[in-house]
Amino acid sequence: MSTSESSRYVRLRVDLVLEVAEPEALTGAALEHVAADEFMPDEERGHAEAAVREDEAEALAYLVDPFDLVSGVPGVELAQASWSTEAVEYDPESLEWDLDEEDGPFDDDEHDDEGPGGLPHT
Repeated sequence: MSTSESSRYVRLRVDLVLEVAEPEALTGAALEHVAADEFMPDEERGHAEAAVREDEAEALAYLVDPFDLVSGVPGVELAQASWSTEAVEYDPESLEWDLDEEDGPFDDDEHDDEGPGGLPHT
């Protein structure tokens, strides 16, 4: 693959930590999603329903689709996607969870007029 061909592809990495404030709502929505999936074989559906009932991270995985993140972005087409979910111990004060560690400290007040990537809002 030449440089010009490979430069057409961009890897977008997103790392989210979500708080499950309403586990019953999450599980219910995931069960509805699994039940509505007309392409899911019955044996897989039973496994999916059990996994969703047992694990909130599994429920979330059935509801989040990377395609949804980029489907409305003009000029791009999703070439490949993978994602996973896991329950984690979260401490926002821990350096482990400092998402801006490579960029250094970030003062939100200084950048209120900036949009994504530090560009001004338009």
